[in-house]
Amino acid sequence: MDVVSTADFKTGLTIVYDSAIYEIIDFQHVKPGKGAAFVRTKLKNVKAGGVIEKSFNPSTDKFIKAEITRNEMQYSY
Repeated sequence: MDVVSTADFKTGLTIVYDSAIYEIIDFQHVKPGKGAAFVRTKLKNVKAGGVIEKSFNPSTDKFIKAEITRNEMQYSY
């Protein structure tokens, strides 16, 4: 069970968030002039296919890395 922080985010990484598996489509580290920095992400639900946008605190948020096996398949009709 690998744990990743927001500093380890990269496109294509799969994480467990809110009891579901999400793939990171896009992320951006934002440092506003006022306030604390945060990471803005677009997450795609692997099972349902829906996309959500979520912001995370880079200093405290940790996630479990989801191990996904991808196989290339070919249909023969």
